[in-house]
Amino acid sequence: MAMIENIYETMNLRITETAFELHLRKIYPTRNILSMRETETVSGQDCLDVQKKTDGSVNIIGEVATDPVASWMIQSAQVASKFTLFTHHAKTFPDLVTALRNSMLRAGVFKDERTAEEQVVQVLNFDIHLVKDFRGRRYIERVTECIPVEEKNEYTFDHRKEKTLEGKLDKFMDNATIFFSKTTNRELYKYRNILEYQDGNYVLTNPISDHNIKEMRNNMDDSDIEGFNNFLERNWGIKPPKDIDSIQEVNASAQGSAPKKRGRKPKKIEA
Repeated sequence: MAMIENIYETMNLRITETAFELHLRKIYPTRNILSMRETETVSGQDCLDVQKKTDGSVNIIGEVATDPVASWMIQSAQVASKFTLFTHHAKTFPDLVTALRNSMLRAGVFKDERTAEEQVVQVLNFDIHLVKDFRGRRYIERVTECIPVEEKNEYTFDHRKEKTLEGKLDKFMDNATIFFSKTTNRELYKYRNILEYQDGNYVLTNPISDHNIKEMRNNMDDSDIEGFNNFLERNWGIKPPKDIDSIQEVNASAQGSAPKKRGRKPKKIEA
């Protein structure tokens, strides 16, 4: 509920729940929010299909507690909106990936474990893990980033350069070893904690990946981009990318000429 306050008001919110728990339209009456829940005659999949046609920017899944809801979350995160928020009760990040993968398999969406896990990893960007300790205190224990591992073509054709049969067999065995290692022990993702709660304080542990930094900048307004750039440079020494247009303007002013304007020249109108 509190995260909605930090989402731009220009973004339309689409909520899918098995039971109404968020009550966001009462908390944020000025926001464009459409909430749906499945009934005996209308399934949750039908609700999601309708929301895809309502120009939604953010999809929120109330709680991924059953296998069909997990498939709704994957669908909405892939094609239905800019980003998707959902809650889950996994204890660790690998447990979250495994639970969602198993839900996709049990729901019949995928038949292969590796394919199902690839789809899950592609939609998980950040995991904000909340904890309630024995004293009843609630706090964010960690913020974890998921980084999908891109598959690289490491095969070689060096066997063509070998003149002996033994040399050709050695090169072939090298390629076969790469193939079997990718098939059996392929790493689909890496995860690292961006922020951790340590001894009563929040500590930044690892920088955000370049891909997510770029995507975050693309979805911010100018004031937030400036604050975000200052945050990155202050904590991790990551400087903002140089703008091509600003470089052209600086070079033009240094040479004593005005920057060239793009587009067609205006037509002259004779009286």
